[in-house]
Amino acid sequence: MITVEIGIESPKPFQISEEMKKKAEELRIRARQRREEEEKNWEREREKSRIRTSKELLEAKRINEENERKRLLAHREAEKEEQKRAREKLLKKLMEDKSERRRKLGLQPENPATAKTSLSVVWEKNSSVTNLETKMEPLRECLRSLRKSHKDDDARVKRAFQTLLIYIRNVAKHPDEEKFRKIRLSNPVFQARVGSLTGGVEFLELCGFERTEEDEFLFLPREKVNMAVLNSAGSVLGSAMTNPFFGLFSI
Repeated sequence: MITVEIGIESPKPFQISEEMKKKAEELRIRARQRREEEEKNWEREREKSRIRTSKELLEAKRINEENERKRLLAHREAEKEEQKRAREKLLKKLMEDKSERRRKLGLQPENPATAKTSLSVVWEKNSSVTNLETKMEPLRECLRSLRKSHKDDDARVKRAFQTLLIYIRNVAKHPDEEKFRKIRLSNPVFQARVGSLTGGVEFLELCGFERTEEDEFLFLPREKVNMAVLNSAGSVLGSAMTNPFFGLFSI
């Protein structure tokens, strides 16, 4: 038997060159940058979605508040028209009754214009209390709507009622001072406390405040300051603040 020696060389260790290391580092950097860019894109899309949703909610809220304002204004107009018709109907009946009494007494018929004027004065005196009570109900409805729309945030509702009362009291105490009869609608404090809440602006409009051109201000002209209405508004607000169940169970 012949012994044959075969020499096997050990493999040389694999050498990683500097260029390969540099290449690998570049690949890691690119992968990290791509990942960061994807995260940024995702974050941007999420922010866009959030802004879009926020705008849609704000627009829906604006439309809802505008519809509510129109409803209240339409209610006021219908109420005024109904009062006008009732007044004319009653005046006509009173004039007929008066004319009949004069005829039975053998008196000369009264001048229709004079009779209508005198009866109008009596009507205004007798109906002032009724009209005032009629005006208070839309005020109550505004506050009920505000309370029901934010029933889970008592502190915010209370602050809104307090702020409205301050506006009303300031005008009642200083009717000649314009600064108390003018409210900037874009004022952040006003928006946070009253303007952004359902029924807040409508309540002030029922008190006589009017929107100026381009909706920049709520303004109450001096000649339209009605102390009876302001006192009624203050009374309604006082009741709303002291009654813990105000507006929660009304339909």
